[in-house]
Amino acid sequence: MTTLLPKPPASPRRAALYRSPRFREHDTGTHPENAGRLAAIDAELERRHLLEDRPTIPFSAATHEELARVHDPRYIAGLRDFAATGGGWLDADTAIGPNSVEIAALAAGAGIAAVDAALDGRAPRGFVLARPPGHHATPRRGMGFCLFNTIAVAAGHALDRGLERVLIVDWDVHHGNGTQEVFYDTDRVLFTSVHQWPHYPGTGRAAERGAGRGEGFTLNLPLPAGADDATYAALFDEVIAPAAAVYRPQLVLVSAGFDAHAADPLGGMRLSERGFGELTRRVLAIADRDAEGRVVAVLEGGYDPGALARSVAASLATLDGEDASLRDEARP
Repeated sequence: MTTLLPKPPASPRRAALYRSPRFREHDTGTHPENAGRLAAIDAELERRHLLEDRPTIPFSAATHEELARVHDPRYIAGLRDFAATGGGWLDADTAIGPNSVEIAALAAGAGIAAVDAALDGRAPRGFVLARPPGHHATPRRGMGFCLFNTIAVAAGHALDRGLERVLIVDWDVHHGNGTQEVFYDTDRVLFTSVHQWPHYPGTGRAAERGAGRGEGFTLNLPLPAGADDATYAALFDEVIAPAAAVYRPQLVLVSAGFDAHAADPLGGMRLSERGFGELTRRVLAIADRDAEGRVVAVLEGGYDPGALARSVAASLATLDGEDASLRDEARP
């Protein structure tokens, strides 16, 4: 039986949530990246009254043209053809069912809608609770559970709308190799990643800093297994925040993976849900200072359902302007 916590005071600053039952229809069976992740998140957000009183922003699947801002059109067409024949496995990790590609396009469309709502002032803060995740998808290849790179599509849309400086913060335990590859040679996106090293997918060395006009606009912060809340917070304070202050982003996007949690089976880090709330608070400080408060988080990894759900709740409460520590009530 679910025990509801006392309802928190109403906040006019509540972030928009981008959710759909269709995101559960990407069928991966017993794979770690499965629909149970979203079910756990929904149950925890309902228990904490975090599904209520939010802006309602409609969204639809990203079009071929929107996806093609970051993906090779031949890759997009090939994925659709593969799904149309029933799907299968792109690689040892990445499953596709008959409707998976359309659902991945819907996730990318949610990212686009969140960017539009932030830039138009309808919902300056948003959280895209979608699957499959996206940050490993490169322009020409799906991998690491990812088909389309939702956060890259969202950033590409922001640039197409005329923004000149977008900050992407990736705190997933795995390096966002796909996002890095998309923006490696541009100065219009500052891509920052804190991740476990060595670990999948094998990219993300500190020496990977961009190329051409993008040199210096990729900032990788690899950490050994065992890094905890304090280590992450120090990197944000001492490296990411100062870099952002120089860059002055007009929009902040977050690849919000929660597999750096101490309980996650696919990572070796030691973060807590409170730690994720603190990282969110630091991102908000950057957005409030430089980007008119505009920040959009996109769900990436996180494979222990309970830890994932609690961490999402802590981050969302912080996006709402609440003290995440107040969300650490004893759980029944």
